[in-house]
Amino acid sequence: MRAVAVRAFKALPEPVEVPAPVAEPGRVLVKVAAAGLNPVDWLIADGMLDGVAPHVFPLVMGADFAGTVTAVGDGVTRFAVGDEIFGQVGGAAIGAGSYAEYVSASEDAPLARAPKSVPLAHAAALPVAGMTAAQILEAAAVREGESLLVIGAGGGVGTYLTQLAAGRDVRVLAAVRGDARQRMGALGAAVTVDTTAQDLASAVRDEYPDGVDALVDLASRTKEDFAANAALVHDGGVALTSLHQEDPARAPRGVEVIGFEMSPSGDLLATLARAVDAGQLKIDVEAEVPLERAPEAVAKSRSGGARGKTLIVP
Repeated sequence: MRAVAVRAFKALPEPVEVPAPVAEPGRVLVKVAAAGLNPVDWLIADGMLDGVAPHVFPLVMGADFAGTVTAVGDGVTRFAVGDEIFGQVGGAAIGAGSYAEYVSASEDAPLARAPKSVPLAHAAALPVAGMTAAQILEAAAVREGESLLVIGAGGGVGTYLTQLAAGRDVRVLAAVRGDARQRMGALGAAVTVDTTAQDLASAVRDEYPDGVDALVDLASRTKEDFAANAALVHDGGVALTSLHQEDPARAPRGVEVIGFEMSPSGDLLATLARAVDAGQLKIDVEAEVPLERAPEAVAKSRSGGARGKTLIVP
């Protein structure tokens, strides 16, 4: 089957032909309608989990997918042939990813039936970003009427987080790169700051001179940058990093610092699907690209130029 893979850590992604998976016992075989691109895909291809888990090369990239079950292995009870599902692939070894025509996934993996109100391919934009956003909101414990500053709000996690927080009557300040006021406002942001044209600290202090109640930083890749953003939170507030840049020694006095780790589950995916069908959560798809152009899409993600979600369509 056709797929996109890397032949070694840090190698460039390329189209390849690999054997198609089969429905082994306890697993479902799925014809992929689309794979969702996440930054973690290329981080893993760069070796982020080297030494943590075994890898198989050529390493087919990707984790998120949506598609139709075409076969089930012995013992499978949750799904049947013809079911439209979405979720994440996974296994003992890394390398059988979702940038492919077919995937095989354990029925115990984070899987759920796809929402009915959107095209099946669009459900591939939900798993990592949607689950991360939902669990971040719980971890930060932001309450109705409080303020939440989201750094990197224009990406997949940020757009879902903005919607979920606004749905709880949290006042969201969305920090993005580029003019996205109309788009972020439509998703529920009260204030949008273009960090390429405005000083973030000044813009936040104009709204909240004493600091915001909570910060979710989805973008800072150094402890220094995260600490600078955490300084915009008032004493007693919360600062959360999704990129593990927490450093208690650098934390502002009185600010709780959280290093976030997502815990995927099929139940959470089902909750997100219901929110989509109820009109409470919009899937913000920026682009749908054919499988052969996945390397270009990965390069754009690396550059920080992506907005919303990119889907890779076999």
